Amino acid sequence: MKVILLEDVKSVGKKGDLVDVSEGYARNCILKKKLGVEATSTNMNNLKLQKANEEKIAKEQHEAAIALGKEVEEMLVKVSIKSGEGGKTFGSISSKEIAKAVADQYGKEIDKKKIQMQDAIKSVGTHEVTVKLHPKVTAKLRVKVEEA
Repeated sequence: MKVILLEDVKSVGKKGDLVDVSEGYARNCILKKKLGVEATSTNMNNLKLQKANEEKIAKEQHEAAIALGKEVEEMLVKVSIKSGEGGKTFGSISSKEIAKAVADQYGKEIDKKKIQMQDAIKSVGTHEVTVKLHPKVTAKLRVKVEEA
């Protein structure tokens, strides 16, 4: 019996897959637990429309991430940090502070979890941090650290 899965089913398939399972397994497990629906022409058409819609949304998100990435590449975010004699700083600049500075200075919301830093910024000067906007899109954000 052909079934369209509505959720991931271990050792059978993933959500949206068209799978061929035994009739007993389909009726007693998949259909009963609402893990899938029978592969009728109506359900097949709905599946095609749903996949087309998901592809369209994914494409729009990718294009938006590319546009935001171009904007991020042009940004120079200024952040201040307290420092003592000899340029020694107290503390460090975190991704949370960088995200807040971008929101304040440019009005763009960047999630602090998307800002990837190898080490915390502990010195005055210009630094580059990577911002992962989408699984396929990354951008370099320049951060200028000044003495407060």
